Amino acid sequence: MENLDYGIIGNCKSAALISKTGSLEWCCLPNFASAAVFAKLLDEKKGGSFEIIVDDSYKITQEYLWETNILNTEFTDGENSFQVIDFMPRYPREDGSFYAPPDIIRFIRLISGKPKFKVKYDPRLDFAREKTYNEFKGNYIKSFTKEGKYDSLFLYSSLDLNDVLEGEEIELTGNAYFLLGYHEKLITQSLDRSYLKFQRTKTYWMNWSARTTRYTHYENEIMRSALVLKCLSYKKSGAVLAAATTSLPETIGEERNWDYRFCWIRDASMVIKVMAGLGHIKSAKDFLQFIIDIIPDKDEKIQIMYGINGEKELTEHILDHLSGYKDSHPVRTGNAAYIQKQNDIYGILMEVIYQQFNQFETSLENSEELWTVVRGIVKIVEENWQKPDKGIWELRTEDRHFVFSKLLCWVAIDRAIKIGEVLRMGINDTHWKSLRAEIYNDIYNNGWNEEVQAYTQYYGSKDLDASTLLMEQYGFIEAKDPRFVSTVHATERELCKDGLMYRYKNKDDFGEPTSSFTICTFWLIDSLFKIGEKKKAKQMFDQLLSYSNHLGLFSEDIDFETKRLLGNFPQAYSHLALIETAANFSLGTTSEETWLSEF
Repeated sequence: MENLDYGIIGNCKSAALISKTGSLEWCCLPNFASAAVFAKLLDEKKGGSFEIIVDDSYKITQEYLWETNILNTEFTDGENSFQVIDFMPRYPREDGSFYAPPDIIRFIRLISGKPKFKVKYDPRLDFAREKTYNEFKGNYIKSFTKEGKYDSLFLYSSLDLNDVLEGEEIELTGNAYFLLGYHEKLITQSLDRSYLKFQRTKTYWMNWSARTTRYTHYENEIMRSALVLKCLSYKKSGAVLAAATTSLPETIGEERNWDYRFCWIRDASMVIKVMAGLGHIKSAKDFLQFIIDIIPDKDEKIQIMYGINGEKELTEHILDHLSGYKDSHPVRTGNAAYIQKQNDIYGILMEVIYQQFNQFETSLENSEELWTVVRGIVKIVEENWQKPDKGIWELRTEDRHFVFSKLLCWVAIDRAIKIGEVLRMGINDTHWKSLRAEIYNDIYNNGWNEEVQAYTQYYGSKDLDASTLLMEQYGFIEAKDPRFVSTVHATERELCKDGLMYRYKNKDDFGEPTSSFTICTFWLIDSLFKIGEKKKAKQMFDQLLSYSNHLGLFSEDIDFETKRLLGNFPQAYSHLALIETAANFSLGTTSEETWLSEF
């Protein structure tokens, strides 16, 4: 495939990517951060897949079922037609808990005629490190490893499993199902049982969507993005993933390949702010509890990222046996950036905590825990804001005084003061206000470059950076302030190419960036809208939306020339920015279901 033409399915425990031809080519089980059981995405020969193969006479189309994370791929040759409906079960039990097993169900619905297809069932457990063996066990196929780390997988179906294993042609005479499970099933599986799980999962997603704030424009794009963000949330801990994949390159053939199956405090905080604004308050509360859980001690430093269960060590490993997406080496698990110091995370986290206090009810116990976190963050910021860091883009070169990092240190103190006002706590108020003013003056005097007429990437630099476009959004500067207007125009001139934005253009650890970072284009559009250039902003927004894949999904990056999607996929950053930007062009209306308790 020459583009990331995949759909994502998931159940807030794990996720899978299905190609536009119905091929399952990426899935980690039993959870997001586990080893892949299918990884053709990262190696077409070794990675493994679960494919539905038809001859060239069939036309294949794909779409999501309305306002769900259930994917429908339809195959037709005019006379013979069938659908493959892919989903991961998720729905509430009577006791209020959720049924969300590490399973994938592929429900096959006969539409007309007697269509024929073959199945290529080729799991490669543990990232295909060792050989995977498949054995027919009578009512299921067991896939397992013998060497290295033991792992196993189970496939159930109403179709002939010998035909499936042998890749024989199958004639569909009625509805059928596949159930792919990480665990062996203790209850006999059947077509009716799979269909019931489909209906319950469909109802769950439609109910979830019904509680999402509606907008007068771009409603479908906002809803799809919200469903993507929900799909990237890990219900067990409250963590939010940056993306569902690892090692999809920012540029084909380069080494900018990272594992994004972790919870970045920055990304997750921005996601939760957006989700709360869409009416999904429970998601915000779950994430805040995740933060409380990973900061047990008052003097414990906050990392920039954690594992989905709060793991603190995310050691990076290279999988040399995999060729990488389109031969882009290396394939990585883990992420060495977890040890980096990035001072901007404190402000972004504080913004979410402030929103929680300001808009939603909190228990006394929860408020006391969060207030402890707030005071701890203020202490860390006070001790570190004057120090250089790696910045929002996680540059692996020398530390610098990045303007965005300083801005978010100011945000941290500003929001801490406001949280204290909400709680009517006068503690350290005068001192905190003095600290806020000190940081503000430092940015105002040192972040601005008079020659360039813009706030630049770091103190003393002439290089521009898209992150400075967020200065207005965080309340540091007014939209009509001449400095902000000038920064927007200068940044657009320097970093915008054919309607797409660079993060920055100066050299980093891997040379000069060669692809567009999707969220940065949304930031420019948002900024242009706010300084009054609304028509231009809308034109750019509509153009950018046209670069999504066939299902409206975005990755991390876009190629300037071909408009091909690049980088990890689907990217939470890109979709949260889409929602925020689309909201500018529309008025939100809260549905009555928003006020009901969230599933």
